[in-house]
Amino acid sequence: MNSGKSTIELEIRASVAYLTLARPDVSNTIDLQLARELLKSIVEIEAAGARAVILTGAGRNFCFGGDLRGMAVAGANMAAYLRELTTVLHGAITLMAELPMPVIAAVNGTAAGAGLGLVLAADLAVAGRSAKFAPAYTAVGLSPDAGCTFFLPRAVGHKRAVELFLTNRVLDAEQAFDWGLVNNIVDDDKLAEAARVLGERLAAGPVGAYASVKRLLGESQPGFQSQLARESREIAFRGSTAEGCEGINAFLEKRKPHF
Repeated sequence: MNSGKSTIELEIRASVAYLTLARPDVSNTIDLQLARELLKSIVEIEAAGARAVILTGAGRNFCFGGDLRGMAVAGANMAAYLRELTTVLHGAITLMAELPMPVIAAVNGTAAGAGLGLVLAADLAVAGRSAKFAPAYTAVGLSPDAGCTFFLPRAVGHKRAVELFLTNRVLDAEQAFDWGLVNNIVDDDKLAEAARVLGERLAAGPVGAYASVKRLLGESQPGFQSQLARESREIAFRGSTAEGCEGINAFLEKRKPHF
C-alpha cells in the first residue's frame, strides 16, 4: 500500500546522483512502495546523465532488509506478496548493477538482509566505523534474496558465505573490510563527506572506460539474472511455510522463534 510519502530521495549535484532510502522510522526496510520507487529512481538517474551514484540510508541505519511487518500483513497471500516484492526489487538491483556509471554504497549503521544485497550490488562501498553487516534471512526462516547468493560468495568466498547465511553472524566494519565486503572505513561523522569526495572524483573521470570495466566484469560472471529468479521463487516459498511464518512472527513479537 502506498503511504503517500516518498520512500526514496533523489538529488543530483555536481554530476553525482545521491540516492537515499527514506524510511528512517523503520530502519529503511523495503516494502513494495520503496522497491517501486527505487526502480523508478534508478531509471531517472540514467536518463539524467549522472556520472556517479551514492546510495545511502536516511537516519541511523542503511537498511534492515525486507519489511517483515508488511510480509506478516499479507498473511495467506505472503507467497504472492514476496514474489511481487522480489520481482520489483530484483528489477531495481539489476538496473543498478547495469548502470554505466560507478555506484557507491555509503553504509551508515546496519545493512541486513536485502540491505546487504544493495551493498553487494554497488560497485564500491564505504562504511562508517559503527556499521554492521548481516544476512539475517535464516534467523526468520527465510532464504536470501536481493542478489545475496550471487554476490556474497564472490566477495567473501564460498565457505564464509555459507557461514554467514547459516549462522547469521554479524560483521562489524573492520571485519567487513577484512572479508572484502567494503572498500574503506571512515569515522561515522566523515561518511557523507568521504562518499561525496569519492563520487565527485569518479564523476570527473573517464566514465566511458568505467562503463566498459563494469560491463566486462559483469559479463565475466554469468548467471546473475537466473540466480535472481531462483531467489525470488525460493523466498516466496519460504514465506508460505510454517518456518517462515513463525520466524517473521517471532521477530515482530520480539521472542525466540520455535523452529
